[in-house]
Amino acid sequence: MHVKARTLAFGGLLLALTVVFMALGSIIETSTLFLLAAASFFVGIVIREFGLRAGAAFYIAAVLLGFITAPNKFYVLTFAAMGFYIWGIEAVWKWLERHPRRKKRRMIFWIAKYVIFNIVYVPIVIVFRDLLFARSVSDTMMIIVVLGGQIGLFIYDRAYDYVQVHLWGKLRGRMIR
Repeated sequence: MHVKARTLAFGGLLLALTVVFMALGSIIETSTLFLLAAASFFVGIVIREFGLRAGAAFYIAAVLLGFITAPNKFYVLTFAAMGFYIWGIEAVWKWLERHPRRKKRRMIFWIAKYVIFNIVYVPIVIVFRDLLFARSVSDTMMIIVVLGGQIGLFIYDRAYDYVQVHLWGKLRGRMIR
């Protein structure tokens, strides 16, 4: 596989920013989710600029470097879940682009978003139940947590769309020439 120098350099800069955001998420506790979400958005930028393979390589490198450098490994796992979601929805979007005649593409895309999210989120909430909550949590509360995650996904997805369309759309022309 031949990688262009500009692609490699830009990917390296984004990887450095991703790792810095993960580390800052461990240090600045009040902004942890914001910084981890921002770090995961870089996965989407790499995918949109260089493709799914480069995005997968970037994602794996970010997770590995995060485990090496970030003080709080749990936050790296959180980043890994967010980055996997971004990679998954971008893969679905690329698939839908290759199938333009498919009907109800918008609905398929939204269903895929929630399926990918729940494949990651629900097992984490169930398996790490004791780690996530300080005391025993009832089943009713677990249902509320799962439903709250769906609302959180909607907010996270809207933020990702905003970053890709408005922020990266404006910066793209200045950074990649």
